[in-house]
Amino acid sequence: MKLRSLLAIGSSAFVLAACQGQDASDPAVEDPATDEETGTDAGEDAGEDTEAVDFSIAMITDEGGVDDRSFNQSAWEGMQAWGEEHGLSEGDGYAYYQSNDSADFVPNLNQALAEDNDIIYGIGFQLLNSINDVADQNPEQYFGIVDDISDRDNVVSLTFRDHEAAFLAGVAAAETTETGRVGFIGGIAGPVIDRFETGFTAGVAHVDESIEVDVQYAESFTDAGIGQQVAAGMYAAGADVVYHAAGAVGNGVFTEARNRMESDADAQLWVIGVDRDQEEEGEYDGGNLTLTSTIKAVGSSISQSANLTMDEGFPGGENIAYGLEEEGVDLVQGNMADEAWSSVQDARQGIVDGDIEVPEFSYSE
Repeated sequence: MKLRSLLAIGSSAFVLAACQGQDASDPAVEDPATDEETGTDAGEDAGEDTEAVDFSIAMITDEGGVDDRSFNQSAWEGMQAWGEEHGLSEGDGYAYYQSNDSADFVPNLNQALAEDNDIIYGIGFQLLNSINDVADQNPEQYFGIVDDISDRDNVVSLTFRDHEAAFLAGVAAAETTETGRVGFIGGIAGPVIDRFETGFTAGVAHVDESIEVDVQYAESFTDAGIGQQVAAGMYAAGADVVYHAAGAVGNGVFTEARNRMESDADAQLWVIGVDRDQEEEGEYDGGNLTLTSTIKAVGSSISQSANLTMDEGFPGGENIAYGLEEEGVDLVQGNMADEAWSSVQDARQGIVDGDIEVPEFSYSE
């Protein structure tokens, strides 16, 4: 079918309170998510005034896990919101299957298949080959892949122009740095993270080409210890703003910045978060060190493709791409100074209007 153009909902609708869902592959794990205001279980009243639909979706996490405070978690929060919208509850309408490493991808996909989910989403480019293999074996089953493109007719691809939001992060970093040196920490090198690096370095140069950008890769999305180690080297070398695009590795970046800020009252270090608003990760005794965060509407994209399937039919074989114009990626003001935020706003408008062309790749295609 010819896919109609989709408009992503604003960031306020898909950036939800942090929570950890129940692992569908381990029913013994309890879901600790609660409503912060009422203290009741999150989603306890879901569907109270909504008739539940006869439709179910599931997600297979990448190696970071559903509580990575970043990419997987944003997908899960969006799926929870979709379930509430349709009167469904976890395990009876939507579920996740947690992957501790890549060896779990295919078993989790097969378990999701056995439990008769209508659409099964792979969260992250690392699942592409597994999704394609299982999709080939099950041509009547619907699948989705986030952050990569499948050519299978029973797979919908959900991709993001991350370089556009990363460009704004680069503008924010350049407008904020006092040392003239900033850092970028990537997870596993590849086209997806290359977009973040390329956009960020271009955004910094857009403001001031003399600012140095220290680029390093952790070659992991899970090892917070490596993130802390790399961040320590960057801060010691003079960087005062570090942007991470590394999933749970970023938790170590925040840890290192907090430790340094708490041990030195005169220090002013910043971290730029990724995929969801990570302001709460920057809380420390003296305030908050999260400068800003790039936002990626992973959960919203899943919700929209599921709704499209229910309303019009599955958009198999299509790639639905989200950028600044569709509000599928963005940047929050966070703790930016007003002057820096104004520069970010100008850059955002320039990108949307086509006056600023953001490069997509540095080293990969």
